[in-house]
Amino acid sequence: MERCESSSVGEEGNYNSSDEPFKPVPFVRILWIDNSGIHRCRVIPRERLSFVKKHGLGLSPACLAALSSVSNSPAEGTNLGFTGMIRIIPDLSTRCKIPWEKQQEMTLADMCIEPDKPWEYCPREVFRRVTKILKDEFDLVVNVGFEIEFYILKSVIKNGKEEWLPIDKTSYCSTSGFDVSSSILEDIVTYLQTMNITVEQVHAETGKGQFEVVLGYAEASTAIASLIYAREVIKSVARQHGQMATFVPKYAEDEDGSGSHVHISLSRNGENIFMASGDSKYGMSKIGESFMAGVLNHLPAILAFTATHPLSYEHLVPKTRNAAYLCWGKENTEAPLRTASPPGIADDLVSHFEIKAFDACTNPYIGLASIIISGVDGLRKDLSLPKPVEGDSDVSGENLRSVPDSISESLIALGEDTLFSEVMSENLLTAIKGIRKMEVKNYCEPERDYNFYDQQIYKDPLKDIIFKF
Repeated sequence: MERCESSSVGEEGNYNSSDEPFKPVPFVRILWIDNSGIHRCRVIPRERLSFVKKHGLGLSPACLAALSSVSNSPAEGTNLGFTGMIRIIPDLSTRCKIPWEKQQEMTLADMCIEPDKPWEYCPREVFRRVTKILKDEFDLVVNVGFEIEFYILKSVIKNGKEEWLPIDKTSYCSTSGFDVSSSILEDIVTYLQTMNITVEQVHAETGKGQFEVVLGYAEASTAIASLIYAREVIKSVARQHGQMATFVPKYAEDEDGSGSHVHISLSRNGENIFMASGDSKYGMSKIGESFMAGVLNHLPAILAFTATHPLSYEHLVPKTRNAAYLCWGKENTEAPLRTASPPGIADDLVSHFEIKAFDACTNPYIGLASIIISGVDGLRKDLSLPKPVEGDSDVSGENLRSVPDSISESLIALGEDTLFSEVMSENLLTAIKGIRKMEVKNYCEPERDYNFYDQQIYKDPLKDIIFKF
C-alpha cells in the first residue's frame, strides 16, 4: 500500500480533534484502462494533485497490465506479478470536473517506470508511438468518432433473487423506447455537453432496453478520452436513476450485442485526406484506400486487440450488421469495414470508414493503435482494396473468408502477423495474450450456456460480467 508523503494527527491520535464537522473533500479520480478493458482508478484529495503529478502513484505491474475480468490476480502467462512498483502519472490536459459529483474531478493517466520514463506496457504510450509514426512518415493525423451501444437494465426480484432485466421491450428507433428512458438520456447528454463532449445522435437500438449514443469527431487522442468519459457518465447516470448500464458485448443469448463502432478519417493540415478530391474508383483518395486496405489485410490479428472477450465473438455473427467476413463495402453495414457518405457529402465520395469489431472490452488506446499501424503498413506498401461487397455478405455469392470466430483464432492470427511488434513490445504482447487465454479458460472451458433469463443455467462468471463493463 502506498504511503502518503506526510500526515498529521491530533494530540490524542485523532485525525480531527475539533468539534467542527468535516467538510466535503474534493477528490480527483486518476483513471486508467487495463488490458482487459476495465476502467480502474485511484482517488486522491485534490491538494495532493501537484505532488502526484510530479511523483506519481505507485502500483504493482500486475495491477496495471495483468488483471483480467476474471479475478484480481495476474493472469497466468503474463509474466507480471505484484513485485515492483510502476507509477501512474496524471495527464492534466485530460482533467475535467465530474458533473454528477460537484466536488470531484477526474483525469487520465500514463504508466511510467519513473516520472518522464514511460513503461513499455503503457497503452497511451503505444498509441502515441503509432500516431507519431503516421505523422512523421506521411504527415497524417487520424480523426475518430465512436458510437457507444449499451443496455439499460432494471432490478427485479424474482423468487427472492435479484435479476437485472431490460428497462423496456420496444423496437429499434421506437419513440416509446426513447420515452421510457428519456430522463436518463437527457442527463447523459447534458453531462457530456458540460464536459465539452459532442453528442451527434441518440436512439433506441435493436435490443430490448438497448440504446446508442453517437459522439462527435475529434483528433484520435481526444476522441478516446471522450469515449472513456462518456462511458463513465452513462454508467453513473443510470445508477443515479436506480438502473444499470452495461456495455458488455453480448449480455444475453437472445439479444443483440453492443459495440463501440469506430469511424476513422485522415487529415493533413486540417483537410480530410481520406476523401477523394476528384474522380476516383471508390470515392476515396489513394491514401485513404491504401490505409483502409492495410486495416483489411491485418483485420484477423487486429481482432486480438479490438474483440478481446469471448462474448465479443458472440456479437460478430452474420445478419446482425457486424463483422463476420473479411470484406469491405460502400455503405454496407454487414461488412466489417464500411465506407460512409454521411449527409453533407456528395454521393460519389466517402468521408471516412467504419470498423465494426470494437467493443467495451477493448483498451481503446491499444485497439486504435493496432488499427493505425495496420493502416500505416497499407500506406507503406501502397496497397489496394479488393472490390467491395454489396448486399448481405452471408449470401453475396462471394468466396469470402470469415473473420476469426473466437479469441483463440484471433491469437493464432496475431502469432502469424509480425507487424504489431513494431510498436508493441514482446513483453506487452505476452501480457495481452496471457489475459486473453485466461478469459477463454474461464468462460469457454467447459462450454458455458449464458442465457440471461434462465438463472439456473446462467453461470455466475457470465452473470457478473455485466457489472464489469
